[in-house]
Amino acid sequence: MLTYVSVGVDDMDKARRFYMSFMPTLGYGMTESHEGLSFVLPPPPEAANDPSKLPPEFYVKPPFDGKPASSGNGTMIAFEARNQQQVRELHAAGLAAGGSDEGGPGFRDAYGPRFYVAYFRDPQGNKFAIYSSNPAEPGRDD
Repeated sequence: MLTYVSVGVDDMDKARRFYMSFMPTLGYGMTESHEGLSFVLPPPPEAANDPSKLPPEFYVKPPFDGKPASSGNGTMIAFEARNQQQVRELHAAGLAAGGSDEGGPGFRDAYGPRFYVAYFRDPQGNKFAIYSSNPAEPGRDD
């Protein structure tokens, strides 16, 4: 079971601006400590009796070893949006907050007909996808 994902950053101010541009819209609450940023979704009711039902947490922190942060080649983290419009809005918000474009919003031939996705990187170079596969919206072949 996935419990958390952590990305390393060297500039916490840039990271805060970038992640706060879209994580709250996806429902994540943020806390900040001397260790960095922690983003958490509200726990579902069933998690009260079963901690394994807690959603994964997302951390943004300087590397523990004190060396410069780096992004992994082939490493990507995906977040699900409610719909295609939200994919477009969050991609634009990430770019406006210092991110870089890795592929604008749209359908991709390599994926299913309802997989609408946008790709971008944070200021440190970590790669992200924001996607929607909402069955109530038109698909690539509609």
